[in-house]
Amino acid sequence: MPIERLFDIPGHQLANYPKPDALATKENGEWRKYSTQELLDISERLALGLMALGVKPGNKVAICSGNRSEWALVDQAILRMGAITVPIYPTSSPDDYAYILKHAGVNVCFSANAEIHAKAAQPGGPAHCFTFDQVGGARHWSEALGMADPALSATLREYAAAVKGTDLATIIYTSGTTGKPKGVMLSHRNVISNLLASIERFPVDHNARCISFLPLSHIYERMLMYMYMYVGVSIYFQESLEDLGDRIREVQPDVFTAVPRLLEKIFDKIIAKGEALTGIKRALFFWALELGFKYDVHGRSWWYNVQLAIARKLIFSKWQAALGGRCRVVASGSAALQERLARVFNAAGVPVMEGYGLTESSP
Repeated sequence: MPIERLFDIPGHQLANYPKPDALATKENGEWRKYSTQELLDISERLALGLMALGVKPGNKVAICSGNRSEWALVDQAILRMGAITVPIYPTSSPDDYAYILKHAGVNVCFSANAEIHAKAAQPGGPAHCFTFDQVGGARHWSEALGMADPALSATLREYAAAVKGTDLATIIYTSGTTGKPKGVMLSHRNVISNLLASIERFPVDHNARCISFLPLSHIYERMLMYMYMYVGVSIYFQESLEDLGDRIREVQPDVFTAVPRLLEKIFDKIIAKGEALTGIKRALFFWALELGFKYDVHGRSWWYNVQLAIARKLIFSKWQAALGGRCRVVASGSAALQERLARVFNAAGVPVMEGYGLTESSP
């Protein structure tokens, strides 16, 4: 049965490939994993809690957070009751927070931590503000879960049944580089059409894991989050870039998305290690590097392929290990990737694909 709404996706996953780790976030040094069933159950309970707060179909609910499981759980709760998700980038200014929350007419807001909560809970802001972290003086998001009233379950089912694919699912505000941020209005079908079209380009299935660190407040990573859910990829969220390398090696992702600047930083670190080598090891490293810069997807000679096999065994295998050892594809977006980086990463057996899109095109 084809999916029509974004909140249909967890049910599709449960019916086809239920996961013990549909979502995961590291908490106090341990991965807190949510199964597919938990994803459904918690999002339904939270939807009932939002209804108890007075949220109705068409109302706006903001999520102001880095990437973590709670982001996805709250988003699914909002969508399944016919309300509209308004994501706000965590580092946006207090002025932008005040403008977006007022402009969108946000009723309820979920913030990650104390710093973001201070920007969202300004005078004249949303009537109800919750936090994912425990913050003194703030209402924890578990309070909204605790408000769930089973007597409202029939009404929730009615709300969900009334949502059409053409209905508004989210309003995503642009950076505001040409004035005030502009709200891009996207329907369920807008985003679903993109995720279904993207599946054939990603060589991953329900046995795969991803690490998600590009901001979910942008449509690029968010559309892919829904695609991962649909395909059954286990999503391991990473909120901070500070220890990203350690998390990548720990998760051993099959797929992740990146921006060119991150790939440049990874490349620079690899080069620095190569520069520190001496003798035959150094010579082999830079021989493999030059070979990688000449890589092409098509038209490689047999002799080039022989050399490439040697380079991958002796040198590039270490690059793969630095990315967890299982990486089958990296999707790069948001800016143009240098051609030489695309060539050398593909030569190293780390396939890099480029994506291009706009928030307005879902993406």
